[in-house]
This record gives sequence, structure tokens and C-alpha cells, in this order.
Amino acid sequence: MADAQTAQARTQFGYRRHPDQDRSGAAMAEHPVVVVGAGPVGLSLAIDLAQRGQRVVLLDDADRIGEGSRAICFSKRSLEFWDRLGVGDRMVDKGVVWSVGKIFHGASQLYQFNLLPEEGHKRPAFINLQQFYAEAYLVDRVEQLPEIDLRWRNKVIALESRNDGLALTIATPDGSYQVHAAFVVACDGARSSLRQMVGADFAGQVFEDQFLIADVKMTAAFPTERWFWFDPPFHAGRSALLHKQPDDIWRIDLQLNPDADPVAEKRPENVRPRIERMLGHDKFEFEWISLYKFQCRRMAKFIHGRVMFAGDSAHQVSPFGARGANSGLEDAENLAWKLDRVLRGLSPEGLLESYHVERSAAADENIRESTRSTDFMAPVTRQEARLRQAVLSLARDTEFGKRMVNGGRLSVPSVYDTPLSTGDGDSWRGGPRPGASMLDAPVTEPGGGSSYLTDVFIKQGTRFTLLEFCNGAAADVPEGVGSIRVGGENGLVDAQGLAGKRYDAEPGTTYLLRPDGYVAARFRKAQRPAIDAALARASGVN
Repeated sequence: MADAQTAQARTQFGYRRHPDQDRSGAAMAEHPVVVVGAGPVGLSLAIDLAQRGQRVVLLDDADRIGEGSRAICFSKRSLEFWDRLGVGDRMVDKGVVWSVGKIFHGASQLYQFNLLPEEGHKRPAFINLQQFYAEAYLVDRVEQLPEIDLRWRNKVIALESRNDGLALTIATPDGSYQVHAAFVVACDGARSSLRQMVGADFAGQVFEDQFLIADVKMTAAFPTERWFWFDPPFHAGRSALLHKQPDDIWRIDLQLNPDADPVAEKRPENVRPRIERMLGHDKFEFEWISLYKFQCRRMAKFIHGRVMFAGDSAHQVSPFGARGANSGLEDAENLAWKLDRVLRGLSPEGLLESYHVERSAAADENIRESTRSTDFMAPVTRQEARLRQAVLSLARDTEFGKRMVNGGRLSVPSVYDTPLSTGDGDSWRGGPRPGASMLDAPVTEPGGGSSYLTDVFIKQGTRFTLLEFCNGAAADVPEGVGSIRVGGENGLVDAQGLAGKRYDAEPGTTYLLRPDGYVAARFRKAQRPAIDAALARASGVN
């Protein structure tokens, strides 16, 4: 419990007056990047930029980490991103590791699934970790980086576009002041005030069905698995979800009627009988109770001039499937390296447009999956209800029926539609294609130490990297590009053969990895002109 007490003690932060507040008019402070919102997305983005050497002002209108568990499921891809930010170990050490989920219909189990059935990965499929822990660990990391200036109780109340950037008016307990920023990233959540300031809005669907969240503290012998029920005996006609969190906290989601009174439903005296029926006992205490409706919406454009939107400020999805926080973290890792290159003058500002293209497509995919989940879990029409009943009946005895059941398809790394082509045709039988994220595998360092490809990638720093499965002489690596060699003299040893298998490697196979770990291009026989052309395209140079 010492770790829990430490994190809880750091939920409150004090306001401090900043020297920028003593400047005014033409003398206002100049900053390359201002990030608005110190949630998981804003904190992670700021850390990523800082590790690339960029100075960041991070503003938050509160002075505390949010209460309640809120987001709890963080994916393997998010953990690999957090490894690059120096906080992955802490997240996993505290979190509840899981990969198995079970689907029930009534009192019977329909089937179970394993999201990471194979060995040889550094990180698990998912961890469950209360958001306040994740935020606390990220804030600790921020405080280790002098490039980040985190200002609590600093609320942006006005935004003015200028030829050379943006002027922000910021309200504080000591009054308002202004700063100038070359770029602003809005990570200020679903009710984003910056979205309103640029005159943008969400488009999409708000579902009427309501869901009750109750985080309860109890000692239970349930396994660390995701359990989802359709029409359970303790909550007839509706759905329910159970997840374990650290500190003997359990997340329970219960579907309610669309016309349920949200005020009455949140009262502990009304929630308790529902939970008692589910658990079969009353030996629990409430940690947090909330109510929500599904919302599957996004902005039409994630970039408005020099203001960029990430996370919930740009898109919203239902919580089933853990697509909210994880997709926001993917926004952050996608944007950070591109913004860094633009600020350094290494790439034109047009590179940022690829952030909108890639991440808006990812948002559309998440919205489609969330909408399908919602339609299946909470059918509105009689026809939808009949279809669900038929699918659940088929799932008892058939594999194709099980594949049709939708209890919230879990978050997976986005795959971007990229025009990059290497002219290798259909010679690839597998491996991550351009636009997909790199795959992990165990390797042995030249000195004999055990490692993983994701860790070796981190050691390359914040740059493009060639991953080469050696065939004699090394590939001709462009200046400023990192190099990872598997096999050959002084290369990594693929003792288990998993790296070669996962990358469909033949002697000479080479992957060009972007700074966010996504595949920019791949080659069977890497030639310098082709590498240069792929690097230029991925960098937005042509």
C-alpha cells in the first residue's frame, strides 16, 4: 500500500506564479510548443517532445490529478510507448496484467479468448491500472525533465492566430497573462474549450443507453481476466462487465435502461443492491460511482492552423474496448516526432497534415468498432435484438458464431494506409507492412545479454532506424538514421528465431522504422536510393 499512498498523496499540486505573468504586450514570452491539458495524453506528448530536446509549456486548469479510476485498460502498444518515455516499468509493476477474456450468456460461459497467446514479448496484452496512478507516474517523469514547464491552475481563455503563431490568454488565481506559441496542442478532453475557440465541433452519434460504473474495494478470488456477460441472472436483460484493478479494486459496469434517472441511479443506496446481486455478498466498499452514455464522435479536422487536437478533445468512443485512452496515446506518439522535425526545420510544416490523415482514419476505425459494439450490446430495434439473440445462440456451438459476438472489441495498434511502396510486389508472406507498428521479439545482445527488439529500438534514440536482417555487408545507412542489425558480425542474435519469423525475414530483409516505431518501408534487398526515397516520403520532404 505504500505505492498507493504515495500516488494518492501526489494528486494535489499547488499553483505557483510564473515569471511569464510579469510580462505583457510586445514583451510576452515566446514558446515553441504549448500543450493544454495534463491528462495521460498531454503528459505523454510533453514528455516525448522533451526527450527530443523541445521546450514545452504544459498547462492545466486544475491543480490535481483526476479522481476515480476513469480509464483503466492500457494496451501493449501504449506500454511500449511508455517504455520509450521512461515510465513503462512503473506502470506494469503496479498494474494488473491480463490477456484472457471470457464471454458469458446468462449463467453459462460462451467462450474465452487470449489476446497474446504467444511468448516472446516484453509487454503483456493489457494492464489494468487506475488513471490516477498513470497520471501520477507521468507527472513524476515530467518533473525530471527541465524542458517541461508544467503550470497548474492555468486556464486558456482566449486564442488568437497570428502570422508567426498563436497568442494565448491564460487565467490564473493571480489574474490573466499572455504567451506566444509557435504551436499549440489541445489535449483538454471531451469538453475542450480550445475546440470551441477555433469554431470546431464534434460530428457523430450519442447513444441513449446508460451505463453505471462502480469501482468497489473487496477481497475476491476471481482470476485476473476480463469477464463480460450478456443477460446475466443478476442483471436480467442487460449486460455487465468485471475487471480487476490494483489495490483490490474491481471495476463493474452495468447497463441501465435508457430512461433511467441518472441522479437516482448513482446514489450508493441504489447501487449497492445491484452489486450485491452480482457478487452474492455485501463485503465491499465503494471507491467511485459514475454514469455515462456512449458517444462515438470526432472533429472533421484534427488540425486548425497551428492548433492541433489529440485524445478526447479530437474524438470520443465508447469505453468498451479500451479504445479511448489508448487511441489518445497513439495520437501523442504520432504527433510528437512530426512536430519535433518541423520545429527543427528538418521537415516542412506540411508533414503535420499526415497527423490528421493517419489519426483521423484511426479515429474512424475506433468509432466503427465502438458503434458496432454498442449496437450489439444495446440493440434498439426488434430486428437488432433478434439478431443478437441468434448470434448468442450460435456461439454456443459454432466458431463463426463466437466471432460474431461483440462485447467490445479490444484496442489494437492502428495500421495506417500508406502510399509507400518498395516495388517488392507480393514477395512478402507476412511481417508488418508499411503503416503498421513494429513487432517485438526476444533477442540476445552481442555481449550476451537478453533483450527485446523494442528495447533495442529505444537505444537508437528519437530518429528513423533501419532494422536489417543481415546478408553479408551492412546496408548503406543514411546520415542521422539509426541501425539495428540482426545476425552477422556484432549483430543481435535471434536465438529463438522469433524475430525472423515475425518479420518474414530472408537474408537482406530490411525495414525502415519511423521515430514512433511504425514501419515506413520494407525491402527485400535494400539499396541506398530506395532507402533515401522512402525516408524523404516519410519525412514529408517530397
